[in-house]
Amino acid sequence: MTDQPGDQPGDQYVAMLVDFAATLRTGGVRVGSGDVLTYAEAAATLDATDLMDLYWAGRTTLIGRRDQVPVYHQAFERYFLDGLGEAAAQRFTPEQRVEARSALEVPETEVGGEEREQQETRLGLVASSAQTMRRKDFGGCTPEELAALRRILRTMRLTPPRSRSRRTRPSLSGRSLDVRRTVRETLRLHGEPARLLRRERRLRHRPLTLILDVSGSMVDYSRNLLQFAHTSTRTPSRVEIFAFGTRLTRITRELDRRRPDEALDLAAEAVRDWNGGTQIGTSLDRFVRDHARHGLCRGGIVVICSDGLDRGDPDVLSAAMERLSRLCHRIIWLNPHKGRAKELVPTTLGMMVAAPYVDELLSGHDLASLEEFATTLTRMR
Repeated sequence: MTDQPGDQPGDQYVAMLVDFAATLRTGGVRVGSGDVLTYAEAAATLDATDLMDLYWAGRTTLIGRRDQVPVYHQAFERYFLDGLGEAAAQRFTPEQRVEARSALEVPETEVGGEEREQQETRLGLVASSAQTMRRKDFGGCTPEELAALRRILRTMRLTPPRSRSRRTRPSLSGRSLDVRRTVRETLRLHGEPARLLRRERRLRHRPLTLILDVSGSMVDYSRNLLQFAHTSTRTPSRVEIFAFGTRLTRITRELDRRRPDEALDLAAEAVRDWNGGTQIGTSLDRFVRDHARHGLCRGGIVVICSDGLDRGDPDVLSAAMERLSRLCHRIIWLNPHKGRAKELVPTTLGMMVAAPYVDELLSGHDLASLEEFATTLTRMR
């Protein structure tokens, strides 16, 4: 909340928080003026468009006893998610409310007796539902399920494999002799023989490059894969992200945002051929010529997310894949059509041409397959 005290948007935001506090008082929670002021100050330091930030800011500043948590939880749902507060309904979009509801659906309070058994049953159903969603194809998910899955995607982390660099570091059992440190240690002891000090090569994470197909045939998967690509920006290695349909677009800078919605909107604006045709060979050839040849993916992992439906020249695709396989360490191809099958028999011309140069062919049609990819990436050598 960056508005100044006299600005109208800031006044409306504070008025919404005060109105919500009044709703809590109606529910039996004693909220003083000082508590509301602390709530507004806490909300000012957080993301004003994130309902979950608003939820936890209120829960930590307005609630003083554990038995008040269920009342607060219900009041928050009624006011911000069910449309009780007119100001909240105007400020937050339906997508934001659906996403917040998916995060608040699991009860957190401890109760006893029959109510406890009911909540345990509900927890079991929610856990079962979450496990089912992990195996549900992105194309068949409802908006509420997609919102829940995207919240899970935000928590995922990719860890590329490590390689030995040319730089070295001091070590107790390294292969190479550290002459400089050994001589310095000898001089410190006034010429007395010192033990031989050694060095070993440093380990560093391999660069990661994601190339995402956002053409019309990938419409059911492209946004979720883009969300997954956004989580990869928090990896310990260098990450580059590209999108292609009929042409290649670099979207690394657009996805370098903390808020996923903002990052995805910027990426969608940058990609001019979203939901259009598919030119895999031409796009990969452009990637090799403009980026890979200049060391962008040298020694790194290249991940191509596409269904292989290429309308271009297969010779161009074959040449691009052959050159790319020589420039990078490994090529991983995520094809949603693979599904849960252990092996994919290529049925499209693009996959037939690219298959000989692919080191790992995985799926990417659901959350479980993306988790499998993250595990495979970590274990890759």
